[in-house]
Amino acid sequence: MESTVVALAGTTIAVAGTLLAPVLSQRLLSRAQSEQFERQERAVDAQWAREQRIAELDKRRACYVAANSGYRRHRVELMNYLWRVHKGEVTPEARAALEDARHAMHASFAEAQMAASDTVLAELDSMAQTLAQAYDRVMRLDESAPGADGAFEEIRTMLLRANEQWVGMRSAMRADLGVEPGAARP
Repeated sequence: MESTVVALAGTTIAVAGTLLAPVLSQRLLSRAQSEQFERQERAVDAQWAREQRIAELDKRRACYVAANSGYRRHRVELMNYLWRVHKGEVTPEARAALEDARHAMHASFAEAQMAASDTVLAELDSMAQTLAQAYDRVMRLDESAPGADGAFEEIRTMLLRANEQWVGMRSAMRADLGVEPGAARP
């Protein structure tokens, strides 16, 4: 009888194992698939986050290029116009070129206000104020009302110093974009 009980117990265990094997394997497969899905989901999320950072960096880079170009062009046009005023050779075309450069700078500044970091925005704002003061002085000099601080040499010196300020602005932009500092060039 002992052998019958052992055989019956063995048979019961074998039948239970046969019946439970599909259920257990299905649960293990389901768990493995769930873990794989979670890994894939994390990988997709990480890839999306990387793409977002790259897109944001590209947006800021384009904004900084436009601002850099606009500010530099405006300063150069101010210098050109100042020389024309000094020589008495102001033309409507020169005035139009200055106004175009000024408006381009304002447009690039408006765009930068939406994308730039606070550090870069502070540099852009400071440079915009410097160029606005220079523009005001140049226009007063053109109207033959220079005031105490509007002499040609003072305005010229102010615009030359703005170039040094531009180098600081450019450095802030490069740092914000993660570009290694290069040799200081105007």
